[in-house]
Amino acid sequence: MSETMTLPFVAGCQTSIDAAASMESSAPTLREKVLEFIRHMDAHGATDEEMQEALELNPSTQRPRRRELVQRGLVEPSSRKRPTRSGRSATVWIRVG
Repeated sequence: MSETMTLPFVAGCQTSIDAAASMESSAPTLREKVLEFIRHMDAHGATDEEMQEALELNPSTQRPRRRELVQRGLVEPSSRKRPTRSGRSATVWIRVG
């Protein structure tokens, strides 16, 4: 995986800029961790909440890494949904190919 991606931040918001900068060194490893989990789940896939629980990642850490994988064409939404702990419907994410 190429590591030249700039992490997203909210323009004009210093705390967002600082948060993005603080993730620069760990984001590639966390991205790989999320991708490997989705690969491991194979066709069953995983919701964001399932990834967060299994990988012990904060939602604010996991979701951006999953979005980056989608942008790179490595992960995509399936047509399936599963309920979250709160009973809401969540997208099941799967690997591409």
